[in-house]
Amino acid sequence: MLKKVLIANRGEIALRILRACKELGIKTVAAYSEADRNLMHVRLADESVCIGPAASTDSYLNIPALIAAAEITDADAIHPGYGFLAENAEFAERVEKSSFIFIGPKAESIHLMGDKVSAIDAMMKAGVPCVPGSNGPLGDDPEENLAVADKIGYPVMIKAAGGGGGRGMRVVREREDLLKFITMTRSEASSAFGNATVYLEKFLENPRHIEFQVIADHHGHAVHLGERDCSMQRRHQKVVEEAPAPGITEAMRQEIGKRCADACVNIGYRGAGTFEFLYENGHFYFIEMNTRIQVEHPVTEMITGIDLIKEQLRVASGAPLSFKQSDVQIKGHAIECRINAEDPNGFIPSAGTVTYYHPPGGPGVRVDSHLYSSYKVPPYYDSMIGKLITYGEDRATAIAKMNNALEEIVIEGIKCNVSLHQSIMTDANFQKGGLNIHYLEKKLGL
Repeated sequence: MLKKVLIANRGEIALRILRACKELGIKTVAAYSEADRNLMHVRLADESVCIGPAASTDSYLNIPALIAAAEITDADAIHPGYGFLAENAEFAERVEKSSFIFIGPKAESIHLMGDKVSAIDAMMKAGVPCVPGSNGPLGDDPEENLAVADKIGYPVMIKAAGGGGGRGMRVVREREDLLKFITMTRSEASSAFGNATVYLEKFLENPRHIEFQVIADHHGHAVHLGERDCSMQRRHQKVVEEAPAPGITEAMRQEIGKRCADACVNIGYRGAGTFEFLYENGHFYFIEMNTRIQVEHPVTEMITGIDLIKEQLRVASGAPLSFKQSDVQIKGHAIECRINAEDPNGFIPSAGTVTYYHPPGGPGVRVDSHLYSSYKVPPYYDSMIGKLITYGEDRATAIAKMNNALEEIVIEGIKCNVSLHQSIMTDANFQKGGLNIHYLEKKLGL
């Protein structure tokens, strides 16, 4: 087992990693920015190292500073969490070349799945269903590009190979707009991602966003832990997640899940990962793979009883997975609400001091948060300040518990989006389940 882990992140995920390490008897090092010296995990870690000023580019994205922090504290591994450098192939490579263990996949896997074109190619070879598209980057021949789009059928979507998070995408509904939109997307992709490569996909009008959790070890074993529904989104950012996904049968779960696990073996993947799909009219279409732990991993933990962070740590130490596919049993239902420090109406981030904080409780209620009374929320980072998760024997019970938890939670001194989540939980259509990715924005009038 690992002896000491440097946590190269902040906030709730840093605290989550620290707790998992403590349960396994692993020493922890908190790497923090000057703005984060009062974070809860910094207070609780065995050691802590300031890695730079508040700006992410000078701290949490500063590769030399993070590696230096691991060196001076004699850590033997680095956990990147999610966001920041978690899916940065250069960081993974630098970590391992510096003789530390990167708690995540190999740099080659991050690079392969980080480029949407190579990822789709790999998934097609592995038998994972993909969105009909160009099956590779678009060339410079206008007639060939028009022919590809004609074959796919309009509307189509132009996507940047290096894009992500909703960026680098443009929908084309008319043939006469295709060529100029390709040129525009290439230019934007080059500026934003340093990669002008674009490709075409069929644009699905009203899909759901469903993803499958996988984890693989160094010994050729890979399993899936079922699916999550992440369709409640605003501007391509997830707001509410749940597991299992409403309306997905056990037969569908096992078929797609097995293909994802087999794909992990085919590409030599290790660690935790998520296969993201669009789902429409009974069909799954692969869109990307996230080569890290996800924000929404708790809902999968709640319905399977498997601690994904502890499993990441075991896999990184070289141990085989502690369970087989046949051991994975999905029971009940779990829902997660992302609690953000922002105005629930205009969604403007709200930094400041938390004058009073009271988390909810009761059976089936979990709170993953680094908040405490008198904590000062800095203005420099993502606005998420916690995750509220509820579990019930069925979906209706999980929703009822979430309603209770949202009533109980108290966060004073800053604005937060609790009222938004209350409006979602009491929405009659949400309670029925199976809504598409556009529903929340239409509900909000965006």
